[in-house]
Amino acid sequence: MTQAATNPPPTVEQIARHLFDPVQRELIEVERELQRQLHSPIQLIAQIGHYLHRGGGKRIRPALLLLSNKLFKQSATAPVIRLAAVVECLHMATLVHDDVIDQAELRRGQPSVNQIWGNEITVLMGDWLYMSAFEMALQERRFEVLDILTSLTRQMTEGELIQLAHIGNMAITIDEYLEIIRRKTAYLFSACTEIGALMGGATRFQRQALRDFGLNLGMAFQLIDDVLDFTSTDHVLGKPAGNDLREGKITLPVIYLLEQASTQERRIIEAVIHERDYKQVERSQVVRLLNKCGALSRARAVAREYAMRARALVEDFAPSSSQRALIEMTLFVTERNR
Repeated sequence: MTQAATNPPPTVEQIARHLFDPVQRELIEVERELQRQLHSPIQLIAQIGHYLHRGGGKRIRPALLLLSNKLFKQSATAPVIRLAAVVECLHMATLVHDDVIDQAELRRGQPSVNQIWGNEITVLMGDWLYMSAFEMALQERRFEVLDILTSLTRQMTEGELIQLAHIGNMAITIDEYLEIIRRKTAYLFSACTEIGALMGGATRFQRQALRDFGLNLGMAFQLIDDVLDFTSTDHVLGKPAGNDLREGKITLPVIYLLEQASTQERRIIEAVIHERDYKQVERSQVVRLLNKCGALSRARAVAREYAMRARALVEDFAPSSSQRALIEMTLFVTERNR
């Protein structure tokens, strides 16, 4: 019997269960730090902060920072824990603002903040989260970290503005789409891995490798998100499936479809964008078109290419549980179902 037969590769579910094991203790400390930072003597802020914290999330971004740091340090220091909380706080801020822009009603299976408290309060809460994150980061007095976070925040804001300029634009190019997700998603992943390396005392070469690892991983992550928006369900996603097209966002699978679509098929996509709903056209009809032309499998293949680039960037680091977790992360982001 071969070794492969006795030890089959782990499934994505098995990987997901143990992916953050090397930093599990540190992630518990990050949760405590987040709870402290989301508390406020102002009752409304404390109430919304508690609601956001209770809503949870995958915590991939703080885990990436911690895992990158642990490539160089045996355990995370208090400043590293705080910075892991900072990146999650920034992520929360972007989600809160995105939900206002997208007029979202659900987030992670529960009513969005704007649905409960209204747009005005939600926008201000997002601003408060941004400022709280930078206040935490300032405590460390590390100008290199502040440079990364400042640049990141600008890139994410620009990404949102570029995306809004392309709402309903069926002529958007692949390069334009990739630039949007690079700014909106991938740069945050990249900042997490670079900050983790920086705080661990990495060399310039090692820091660059981990920065690029995060960037490629983030691209793969968002590409799969855009595929799952069509293939998954409301229950699994925790928000309405098919939302991107309903909101007028043309993602890579749709770009691939439009490259070869007939006049009738283009009209189907136009109908969804025009009415901002799936009343005239069923979502399943759009999914059938995407499958028929191979758009979903092509988009998955691009995501896997980015994930392979990410994997190659960490394979040369010294073997450890953290290095193994980062390698497994490249499989998890492309094979997950939510």
